[in-house]
Amino acid sequence: MESSSIGKGTRPTGLTIPSGYQTDDSPSNSSCESGDKKSLRPGAPSDPLEYNFNNKRRGIFIIINNKHFDESTGQHAREGTDIDAERLEERFQALGFEVQRYDNITRTKMTGLMYDMASKDHSDVDCFGVAILSHGREGAVYATDGSVPLNILVLPFKGDRAPSLVGKPKLFFIQACRGTKMDDGVEVVDGSSFTEDDSVDAVASADVIMRTVPTEADFLFAYSTTPGYYSWRNNEEGSWFIQALCIILENHGKEMELMHMLTLVNHIVAYDFESCTNEDFTSKKKQMPCIVSMLTKYVYFRPKKQEII
Repeated sequence: MESSSIGKGTRPTGLTIPSGYQTDDSPSNSSCESGDKKSLRPGAPSDPLEYNFNNKRRGIFIIINNKHFDESTGQHAREGTDIDAERLEERFQALGFEVQRYDNITRTKMTGLMYDMASKDHSDVDCFGVAILSHGREGAVYATDGSVPLNILVLPFKGDRAPSLVGKPKLFFIQACRGTKMDDGVEVVDGSSFTEDDSVDAVASADVIMRTVPTEADFLFAYSTTPGYYSWRNNEEGSWFIQALCIILENHGKEMELMHMLTLVNHIVAYDFESCTNEDFTSKKKQMPCIVSMLTKYVYFRPKKQEII
């Protein structure tokens, strides 16, 4: 379950965005490259470095917002989660997504929803996204009537099961606990160094190239906390992770690359939030979000032409 603070509440120590983040078959060989002679070597200069976001639609974004739970689960109500859901809905709609929100759903509904979404025709979309706001433990999140393994929810989106999403980003944002440990934090002297970004000349090939990609490719999991730890939520302001994510999406969502944005989210949660409760054993605790990426290209949510006025 998540830790939420009652009374004093959890408050950010100052939501500041750091400077320096700018937008911008061979039998004799045991390994072989897929495809014929025209196949491009992964990472070659002529290989596009960004996902194709020039499709007709941005894509569907699902918000699963579980606030109330059956008594049999032993989970308490997640006060403040509706604020998270509302902010996420606003932010992803602003990025061009077709947002669908589902509140307080069972294991059967949650699993069925994922399989239904994966079976749709996504051939004219850029990507697909999900945000799950709930209680959790390592490897699982809670529906209203019990926990569901995350791998069960992700399985239908694998490359061998969702052909119209092959080669497209599948983005999962998980606001839930992953254990019961609390992070006391450690004092550190903050130092920053700046290096110029290397420029890369990418020339897209005019030929259509067929490739084989791993079934696990093109997924991103943005967890609110690291394995084994609690995830903090304020009863009035919402969770730390979703607060920070929405701040960054509002300020940089249409020009900054996604992994850069998530690094800023990490920075805000790590440096600007600290628990403030009436109990010593839960006060002055920290939290570290965790990004697990199998993305193979950069993700930009640039406005589509029809969105530009």
